[in-house]
Amino acid sequence: MEQMIDGFLISDDKNLLQPDKVRQMLHMTYWAKDRPLDVIQRAIDHSGMVCGMYHESTQIGFARCVTDYATIYYLCDIVIDKAYQGKGLGKALVRFIVEQESIKNLRGLLLTKDAHGLYEPYGFTKIFDKAMTKEPVK
Repeated sequence: MEQMIDGFLISDDKNLLQPDKVRQMLHMTYWAKDRPLDVIQRAIDHSGMVCGMYHESTQIGFARCVTDYATIYYLCDIVIDKAYQGKGLGKALVRFIVEQESIKNLRGLLLTKDAHGLYEPYGFTKIFDKAMTKEPVK
């Protein structure tokens, strides 16, 4: 699936991903700052859905979704390049993922210590300090 939003492409095509750029973005986060490239690549290879966001030919966003496509998904590693933050691109990336037919009727889980407000508009509710859940769409 692909979607254009204000000149930015969101795609779940793993062939478009730029692993070095993904590593660079993840290394700017508190949760994956020390994650080696080989681990990032294995995570990409074995996740159910991986999405990139692109401006022209440069990857500026990343997110992945680990799922069994039957009951549950875990949304993780959502990151936007610092130069593009504050433009609503993280929200667009989350919306793109949670609206996918393949997971929208599943229970969603995610972990965050500081971005609860990003996920609440998409149906996630806080269940612990760092955990959120989203009920399946009926």
